[in-house]
Amino acid sequence: MKLLVALAVLLSVSNASDIRVPEPKDWYEHATFYQIYPRSFKDSNGDGIGDLPGITSKLKYLADMGIDAVWLSPPFPSPNMDFGYDVSDFYNINPEYGTLEDFKELVDEAHNNGIKVLLDFIPNHSSDEHAWFTSSVAKDPKYDDFYIWKPAKMVDGVRFPPNNWISVFGGSAWTFNETRQEYYLHQFTEKQPDLNYRNPLVLEEMTLMLFFWLDYGVDGFRLDAINHLFEDEEFRDEPLSGEGKEGEYDYLNHIYTKDIENVYGVVYDWRDLLDQYSEKNNRTIILMTEAYSSIQGTMLYYESANRTRQGAHMPFNFQLIYDFKSDQDAVGLKQSIDWWLNHMPARHTPSWVAGSHDHSRVATRVGANRVDQLITLVHMLPGTSITYYGEEIGMLDYKEAEKFDNRDPNRTPMQWDNTTSAGFSTNETTWLDVHPQYADRNVAVQQKEPHSTWYHFRNMTYLRRQKAVRDGDFLHRTIGTRVYALLREYRGADSFLALLNMAGQADTVDLRDFVNLPLQMTVHVAQPDSAYKAGDTVTISEVKLAPYDSIVLFGDLASSAMALKLSISTLLVMVLRLLLV
Repeated sequence: MKLLVALAVLLSVSNASDIRVPEPKDWYEHATFYQIYPRSFKDSNGDGIGDLPGITSKLKYLADMGIDAVWLSPPFPSPNMDFGYDVSDFYNINPEYGTLEDFKELVDEAHNNGIKVLLDFIPNHSSDEHAWFTSSVAKDPKYDDFYIWKPAKMVDGVRFPPNNWISVFGGSAWTFNETRQEYYLHQFTEKQPDLNYRNPLVLEEMTLMLFFWLDYGVDGFRLDAINHLFEDEEFRDEPLSGEGKEGEYDYLNHIYTKDIENVYGVVYDWRDLLDQYSEKNNRTIILMTEAYSSIQGTMLYYESANRTRQGAHMPFNFQLIYDFKSDQDAVGLKQSIDWWLNHMPARHTPSWVAGSHDHSRVATRVGANRVDQLITLVHMLPGTSITYYGEEIGMLDYKEAEKFDNRDPNRTPMQWDNTTSAGFSTNETTWLDVHPQYADRNVAVQQKEPHSTWYHFRNMTYLRRQKAVRDGDFLHRTIGTRVYALLREYRGADSFLALLNMAGQADTVDLRDFVNLPLQMTVHVAQPDSAYKAGDTVTISEVKLAPYDSIVLFGDLASSAMALKLSISTLLVMVLRLLLV
């Protein structure tokens, strides 16, 4: 009987120590992405417009800052009605930005610096100045139905659009072409006619284009506005939504112009092809999807409902843009994060996006005093972080720069230093005006100040490479309604605990509900205006946080692992005693 008890104890000890080690992550699953708007990043030739050689000249800067991958907004030729999102040639580079040779040099130099390069791919539409559209207008047999054409609806001799569909930018989604004497569909501006994906030749052409750029060395694609790819085959009027004003996009419920099921099949097919290419070339090519859709619809971009087909490696997650607000509390923040993670299918990668070329900058949207806090958050969450250029120095929108588009204020030139045009260009005239505060808020100034947003950003990107943050478990909870706590831990390694005080008043928190923490922890990173600094020791029962503070603590779990080994040794001694009695 004693022998049986001893064997049972030994078996339980063996099973307790037989814990699965996390699988190695692929590069994208823990990467720090950086979005570059080419027109605004760095001008190399003094014409006031950013370009590819300018980006290449700053790759060392990005590598030093801990960036793993850059995503380039469209660098293709464009009439610039939507600044690159109206493409007139999918197989070339906008001459304002450089040449195909410049692009190849950028990709090669990025790879030399350990940085992946992703392209913004615009599958839904082209420019109306694209050769395909010109040929379609002329009813060239090959291109006749490359776009979506419909005859006018005539009422008492008056010409009307085929139905009531509204453009994302407002007004009818149909424009009459006098030459062809038909309406064409454009879900965005009239300069961006929608491609017809019910024509197999369109899908074939766009697929070939992906492989053209893969052969230039790119590491993946962001699929822009992907959920607009298909429309209702019967072209039925869309119902009223009960919101917005007549003619505005929100006025209709868009059940016939986006989120049509066919789009998922296209994404799954592209994923299959890219996986085959990845295997053949021994490098992982990824797809990211942009779709303003329901959470259920968005999750289908990860994989099919029956789990038999894989789609995007990650859909863009915009919830922090919408939910991280100046009056957000810890409870709301946790709910926002849980909302995505709870819907996400198992064994997939979340993405966390704090800003983009389509949204107001963090410092303007939430407040300059919250930028560092959001930097802490996106770099501690599991998965991929995506940062918009300039957020590493807390750049602000510049409303007076608005010239072409209401999004211009958040697309102003990068602020490198306090020289002419913020070091973006040697030209005093730039395509958009530089923010007038550039002399005080720029990279050079912040790199000279260890307690700056730039250094905080770099500290956080370096922290993401720690085993616990890269591969470890994720646990988060609120401490009251003010403080959000996020724990990353990995057995046998340091654990890291991020604390964000979401309130505009100081708070003292007790962290002993996290049962595995040591009684004292060390500050690993503190945002620039925190009362703490790296290396400070804190007692977890009494952590003092300033208003809108964020810090990251770490504890040496090596001692915990040693304690576990000692416990196992103690059990083994007990077993031996049982056997010897």
